[in-house]
Amino acid sequence: MIDLPLSSLLVSAGTVTLSEIGDKTQLLALLLAARFRKPLPIIAGIFVATLLNHAVSAWLGTVIAHWLTPEVLRWVVAVCFIAIALWTLKPDTLEDDAKLPAHGAFIATTIAFFLAEIGDKTQVATALLATKYSPLWQVISGTTLGMLVADVPVVLLGARFAHKLPLKAARITAAIVFLALGLWVALRGIA
Repeated sequence: MIDLPLSSLLVSAGTVTLSEIGDKTQLLALLLAARFRKPLPIIAGIFVATLLNHAVSAWLGTVIAHWLTPEVLRWVVAVCFIAIALWTLKPDTLEDDAKLPAHGAFIATTIAFFLAEIGDKTQVATALLATKYSPLWQVISGTTLGMLVADVPVVLLGARFAHKLPLKAARITAAIVFLALGLWVALRGIA
C-alpha cells in the first residue's frame, strides 16, 4: 500500500462522507436549513459541533488503543468496523417531533449537531479511525471535512436536493467501505 502524506485525512474524509449520507445528522441539517433559512450560521454550527465532537472521539480512540494489546485492539477495531457496516445499511430517520433549541441558527445547530453525533456511527468511526491512522489532526480534519462534504450541500440546496440523493446506494457503498476496512484490519492488523 502506498502511504501518501495525507492518506489519513483522505481515508477519514471519504469514510465519513459516505457514512453520513442519509444519516440522522444529515436529516437534521435539512431540518435546520428549512427552519432557519440561514445557511452560513448553520454550516458554521455543523463545523464547530463536528470538530469538537470528533476531536473528543479521536482522542478517546487513541486512549483506548493504548489500553489494549495490539492483538485485542486489532480484533476490536475489525469487529467494530464490520458492525458499522451493518449499522450503515439501516436508514436513519429524524422524529417528526424533534425539538430544536429556540436560539439563533448557529447556537441551535451547534447544540443539536453535537448532541446528535453522540453515539452516532460517524462518531464511532472517528474513534476507530484514530486507533488505526495518524497523525491525529489528519483524522479529525478528515472526519470533519467528510461531515461538511455530506451536509453542506443539503443545507445550501435544501429539500429539493435531499429528495434526489440515492440514499440506498450511498448506504450500500458506505457499508462496503466499512466492511472492507474491517476485513483489512482483521487480515493485516493495526499498523
